[in-house]
Amino acid sequence: MSTPPDGLPVYRVLTGPDDAAFCHRVSEALSLGYELHQGPAVTFSGENVIVAQALVWPTQS
Repeated sequence: MSTPPDGLPVYRVLTGPDDAAFCHRVSEALSLGYELHQGPAVTFSGENVIVAQALVWPTQS
């Protein structure tokens, strides 16, 4: 597939609390064919650890 499914963009950043739901969202994107773009960014909100993970759709060269 040369473009992401369902009109999704080729670049996405998923953010949220560092919990199972966030991990499932990243795993779902990977199963669709996205690839991780470097490592995650992590911060602390004062109450929760918040994670951001960039994903890219692979280009065919």
